Amino acid sequence: PIFIRVSIQTIEKKQVRRLPYAPFITSTLQQESSRKLRMSASQTMRTAQKLYEGVDIKGETVGLITYMRTDGTTLSEDAVNQCRTLIQSDYGSKYLPDAPRLYKSKAKNAQEAHEAIRPTDLSRKPEDVKSMLDDQMFALYDLIWKRTMASQMENAIMDQVAADISDGTDDVILRATGSTVAFDGFLTLYQETDDEDDDAPRARRSA
Repeated sequence: PIFIRVSIQTIEKKQVRRLPYAPFITSTLQQESSRKLRMSASQTMRTAQKLYEGVDIKGETVGLITYMRTDGTTLSEDAVNQCRTLIQSDYGSKYLPDAPRLYKSKAKNAQEAHEAIRPTDLSRKPEDVKSMLDDQMFALYDLIWKRTMASQMENAIMDQVAADISDGTDDVILRATGSTVAFDGFLTLYQETDDEDDDAPRARRSA
C-alpha cells in the first residue's frame, strides 16, 4: 500500500449568521411542498384552495390561510404583531428580533397587491385544527404556519471551521469544512431546504 503523509496547513474558524427566508409566495410554496411533502404543484394549489375556502369551526366556515396566488412577500402589521407575540410567549425573548423583519420580492415585475401566503390567524396553531383537516391539508397548513412564524424569528448562528490539508508538496491542497449550530434561532421551528431559489429572499431588518 502507498501511504501519503498529509498535514493541516491552515484552520479558519468563524461565526456566520443565517437569516430566515420570507413567508411563502405561490412559487416557493409549490417548491417547498414538493420537497418536503412530495406534493405536486397542482396538488399543492388544490389543497391550498381548500384551506383558503375554509373549514367548519363551531358551525362557521373559517378560511385558514390568505389568498394562495400571490408574489407578495409582505405581512400585515397585525400578522407581524401576532407572530412576535407568539414568539415571545412560546420561545422567549432570545428568539425575538429587536424589530420586525421586512421582505421584498426578488421576482421581476412582482405584483404585491396581496400579502404573502400565511395563516389568517397565527394563534390557530396546526395542532389546534388537525382534527378538522385531512392529512394533506394539515401538512400544508403546518408548513405555512411554521414558515410564517420563522420569518419573524431571530437569526441562526453557525460556527464554521475550514481546514486546508496539504500533501507536503503543495501540489494537492484539499479543503475540509464543517459547521455546528451555536444558536438555532428560527431553525428551532423551520428547517429550510438547501436549494431555495431567488424568489425567496432572506430577511432584512426594519429601519
